[in-house]
Amino acid sequence: MGAMGPDGLLTLKDRSKDVIISGGSNIYPREVEETLLRHATVREAAVVGRRHPEWGEEVVAFVVADDGAHVDPAVLDAHCCDQIARFKRPRQYRVVAALPKNNYGKVTKTTLRDWLAAEPGAGVHPG
Repeated sequence: MGAMGPDGLLTLKDRSKDVIISGGSNIYPREVEETLLRHATVREAAVVGRRHPEWGEEVVAFVVADDGAHVDPAVLDAHCCDQIARFKRPRQYRVVAALPKNNYGKVTKTTLRDWLAAEPGAGVHPG
């Protein structure tokens, strides 16, 4: 997915199958990932949507800490709130040792979605 700028150049936003739709708003994971990668404690980041009964989907971030760094989800949340619109920020930050990748080194977001779907109570939120 992309947008044509006033200068006539196409700017790619993200792949259409990765777009997270939350409360009727489109959230591009790439934008959130780039924001997380600007934080000093984050080496890698991947963002996916998790089913939510009221909002459709909610944003979940998987992050790999930089060598020797401690990733504090509250600090990452403040960083995201400073950099992007509040509705785009992840509702949960998962610190993992490594992101799942295919043979080409590309993060397999389907695996991340499978991890979320396999959790007890997945998709069930208290009213």
